[in-house]
Amino acid sequence: MLLSEFLQARNQSIVSQPVESGSQVRNDNTPKVNSSGNSFADELKAMLESSSRVEFSNHAIKRIESREIDVTENDTLERLNRGVELAAQKGCGQSLILVDSTAYIVSVANNKVITTVSQSDLKENVFTNIDSTVIV
Repeated sequence: MLLSEFLQARNQSIVSQPVESGSQVRNDNTPKVNSSGNSFADELKAMLESSSRVEFSNHAIKRIESREIDVTENDTLERLNRGVELAAQKGCGQSLILVDSTAYIVSVANNKVITTVSQSDLKENVFTNIDSTVIV
């Protein structure tokens, strides 16, 4: 789900803050906000928390946004949660969980996604500090 589709589904749009005379211009790193004053990351975090038992770190949310990973398609969140459950049953600490063509690095003990990697970024990537891999 792209940012525009996400906001359209919530009947919201991205609005930029007006620049007052004498104030500095916003840089590209300033989060854009919607009409209710929430950033995309805030909205995404709220959606993920309401529909998932596993939590997402701020870093993971930024990666989902920047890599345009759609966590709402093909029961991705349900499958991710199932992967975390399987890893926990085996006593894993940090797992690489593969859901379709997306990789999630998860701290199983904390039930938290640390980062996500899309298919296009998987080539020539080395995953370290993991003790298991779960494919769901």
